[in-house]
Parts: sequence; C-alpha cells; structure tokens
Amino acid sequence: MKENQKKQIEQKIKYQIAGWMLFIICAIFFIASSLRNHDTFTFIGSVIFLIACIAFLIPLANSKKTKNETKISGVKKPIAEVI
Repeated sequence: MKENQKKQIEQKIKYQIAGWMLFIICAIFFIASSLRNHDTFTFIGSVIFLIACIAFLIPLANSKKTKNETKISGVKKPIAEVI
C-alpha cells in the first residue's frame, strides 16, 4: 500500500512540474510577443508571470531533491516530511 501511495505522489509531482513548465513556455511566448509589438505593459506582466511560475516550481524542485537525498542516505522518512 505504501509503495502504491508513493508512486501516486511521485506521479502527481511530475504532472505539476509539467504543468508549470508549460506555463513558463507560455510566459516566454508572451514576452516575445510583447517585444515584437513594443508593448511595455504586456512585457512587464509577462516577466512577472514568468517569475511567479518559477517561484511555484521551487518547492517542487526542493521536494524532489529532498526525496533523492533520502534515498541516498538510506534513512526512511515519512512521505509528508519528504514532500
């Protein structure tokens, strides 16, 4: 049961990362479009949107890093602590 739950959590994190990566790609296209059209407000909004997307990815990256460190050290931690 624990192994199945762990796999579900890992899959959920992968989907979240994929979603945020798509948002980052959209932000890059918004930035490119605003530069092409010389639209300052859209550029500023797009850059803020890109920064926000990266900020939301940081906790996911940290949880994945912590999970890998847990596997390497051999110390078993509760799933809630790893994520």
